[in-house]
Amino acid sequence: MNEPMQRGGLDLRWQWLILLGVIGVVLYWLRPVLMPFVVAALFAYLLDPLVDRLEKRLGRGVSVALVFLVATILVIGVVLVLVPFIERQIGNFLAQLPVWLAWFQAHAVPWLEQHFGVSPEVLDTQKIFDALQANWKEAGGFAATVVAKVSKSGLALVGWALNLVMIPVVAFYLLRDWDVLVARVHVLVPRSVEPVVMRLARESDEVLGAFLRGQLSVMVALGTYYGAALWLVGISVGPLIGMIAGLISFVPYLGAITGVLMGVIAALVQYQDWTHVLLVLGVFAIGQTLEGYVLVPKLVGDKIGLHPVAVIFAVLAGGELFGFLGILLALPVASVVMVVLRYVYERYTDSALYNARAEPAIIVPGGDAANGAAPIVVASVPSDVATKATPDA
Repeated sequence: MNEPMQRGGLDLRWQWLILLGVIGVVLYWLRPVLMPFVVAALFAYLLDPLVDRLEKRLGRGVSVALVFLVATILVIGVVLVLVPFIERQIGNFLAQLPVWLAWFQAHAVPWLEQHFGVSPEVLDTQKIFDALQANWKEAGGFAATVVAKVSKSGLALVGWALNLVMIPVVAFYLLRDWDVLVARVHVLVPRSVEPVVMRLARESDEVLGAFLRGQLSVMVALGTYYGAALWLVGISVGPLIGMIAGLISFVPYLGAITGVLMGVIAALVQYQDWTHVLLVLGVFAIGQTLEGYVLVPKLVGDKIGLHPVAVIFAVLAGGELFGFLGILLALPVASVVMVVLRYVYERYTDSALYNARAEPAIIVPGGDAANGAAPIVVASVPSDVATKATPDA
């Protein structure tokens, strides 16, 4: 009677594997059109808790409309402010680039040649500068670069415009019906695995909430702090360095290391003294202290638990498989995978496979014991039987 159940359980596992494989293949095939839906789902997921709080007083429809309106105004305002600001910062950086390259050629190249034997021809900075300057003049600015790439074909322009329009539309409908969609998915879960799935879903929701809301807040806070502090120190391209450091701070220490290198080089080129270098190092030392002891514990917590190597691998693997969409989803998916792996580890440590102990064997002396003959193992028996069979001393 147990054999059919085991066979049926095996068939059920195969069904799950086939279902997951089909879903994965379909998502991979549809990856070119998934971008607006994924971005809209992320917006809906981020805004749903706020809508749930307002829903008790205003109702779902009014709450969704109010939250969506405020979020739209904020996003448009941020875009209108950031795009010209970033363009000015990049223009400022390119204006100073000849000075950077001259300093690099006069100081860094001789030092590298003296200590590491690097040939000066390998570090031909003039070619790099000419290429960057030519590309920038051809593009005519940051906004012009985007427009030029998008408008190369009418079809690409139409697709870009449709995606841009679809994101707020899809986000609005997802946000309005978020609770209904979650309830329908809950109903579809097989009853046999429903407790486990709901537990993993709750833990995944906590992890995703910690990452999406907390980590994004940390990135914005660090980028703002680094940019403002470097600007106060006197680094002309400090805001641009701060934005870059904050943007990649989701990889532990990568944002700080990148910011320190760029900030130190900018200080040396701009002032050529050690005072501003020490000020830049102080800015990032305070930033790392704030990140480690204030921002991350308060905004993120310790629920994600992704190792830095796992973060880098997830980003690279996501980009390789799904392009920009994969990079966007790499860390949220990796966080959910960590929740599943913790559950698998818990089940494994509670299983008989992990807790099984080797049974003692009945050993009978064989051959001539005086000549060092090896004993003969007769059989392995349960430990309680072996204890009863052992004669008293």
